[in-house]
Amino acid sequence: MADIKQIYFNDFGTSFYWMKDNKVIHDKIQLIFRETGFYFSIEELYDFKDCIQESFSLNKDCADCQLKRYCQQFLLKTPCSQIDLAMTMEELNKVEDLVEGTLFKINLEDYLYGIGLN
Repeated sequence: MADIKQIYFNDFGTSFYWMKDNKVIHDKIQLIFRETGFYFSIEELYDFKDCIQESFSLNKDCADCQLKRYCQQFLLKTPCSQIDLAMTMEELNKVEDLVEGTLFKINLEDYLYGIGLN
């Protein structure tokens, strides 16, 4: 996978930019986790972050359940209206970290090489 520029990874998945002709394609971010790949724009990645927060809110009644880490009853909507994912709470936490870590690294790079550049 030499034709990518990794953005962020955790033990659940990874995110990266594709490269073409030794140039990074910044238009979209490839997000891969649990045998699933999404190719999101930055706006769609923010939408996905909102979907994750909504899933946490909808499932807050399960906070005291002892089986919440293993139950796959949590539905995670995606910016792709035709695709929803069934996840455990542990997986939901990991995908949240993956998305937030990706956004953090993108925003940090934008700042360092954009408005923060002297």
